[in-house]
Amino acid sequence: MKVGIIGLSNSGKTTVFNALTGHTLETTIYPTTSGEPAIGIVKVPDSRLDRVSEIFKLKKTTYATVEYIDYIGLTKGDTNQNRKVFDLIKDVDAITHVVRAFENDAVIHPMNTINPLKDIETVELELIFGDFELVEKRLHRMEEATKKGKRPDEAEKRLLLKCKDSLEKEIPLRNVEFTEEEQKAMKPLQFISTKPEVVALNIGEDAVHTNKEKDLLKEVEGFFQKRYGNSLLVTRYSFLSLCGKIEMEIARLSSEDAKMFLDDLGIKEPALSRLIHVCYDVLGLISFFTYVGDEVKAWTIPRGTNALKAAGKIHSDIERGFIRAEVVSFDDFLSSGSIHVAKEKGFLRLEGKPYEVKDGDIINFRFHV
Repeated sequence: MKVGIIGLSNSGKTTVFNALTGHTLETTIYPTTSGEPAIGIVKVPDSRLDRVSEIFKLKKTTYATVEYIDYIGLTKGDTNQNRKVFDLIKDVDAITHVVRAFENDAVIHPMNTINPLKDIETVELELIFGDFELVEKRLHRMEEATKKGKRPDEAEKRLLLKCKDSLEKEIPLRNVEFTEEEQKAMKPLQFISTKPEVVALNIGEDAVHTNKEKDLLKEVEGFFQKRYGNSLLVTRYSFLSLCGKIEMEIARLSSEDAKMFLDDLGIKEPALSRLIHVCYDVLGLISFFTYVGDEVKAWTIPRGTNALKAAGKIHSDIERGFIRAEVVSFDDFLSSGSIHVAKEKGFLRLEGKPYEVKDGDIINFRFHV
């Protein structure tokens, strides 16, 4: 899974990136308009995988991973500057939009006032404008080609006009219903506003676990409900709040000290875990586990994936030579204490290609090449 971290300058993007990845990138008090992109890869924490590994007593535990990308902040009205960001994150699976909700006179706000809803609207519009520019350019090229006697792809033209109509109404493409065929045709275009979005409110230390934090989250959710309607929020947007400054400090502590710090603050889990869970939900992803040799491993797949496609996630040879999948749910495995006991109790099942893999399934694929 690849996640792009975006937001206005000085929203705390880099602080959040440091908190998520454990990096120590420099944070500045002035808007930054240049520099190199930062990439961090982190393991997806999963207590179920830890327990499976413990029971199997295998030497190697391999976690799923998330790749985070951080770059310069978006700038209101600066298409050229923003295009640098869009070009970098055009192939991400989701975007995390960091919104400044903390007060700090020493950290310059690019629009001079702390107003989370205004900042959200600004970034949403920049994403829409960026995609609109791409649509306009592509339609213009089609028009020029037509003048030279080349027939345009009518299906693509209809799709682009459909996108243009929504973007002109300031509706991001993630909020537009597309057919399966249209979705396939859109993939090479790599529109930014199609990406599922996690809105992360970066609050101040004084707002943690207060009514101020709760009220801010309600305001933000209300903003999206009013703008786009309730029906789309569940699948295309998610919201959370965090204090980037505190989370960055936690990320630099040992696991024991971090737990004590979290307990003192009343925080159940660090931002790293919370954001990953939210991203999995908004992308409709689940995990299943395999045990081969001395390794237990987590795999990430879309919810609804069948056993055959799950096998292909591991290796094309397994998909091609698929025979059966030996499956036991995590809960049944945990209550059994071993695969042998799970089999005796009838919890270990043989499933065929159409079987829909469930979150937490432990699978051994039988195949022949």
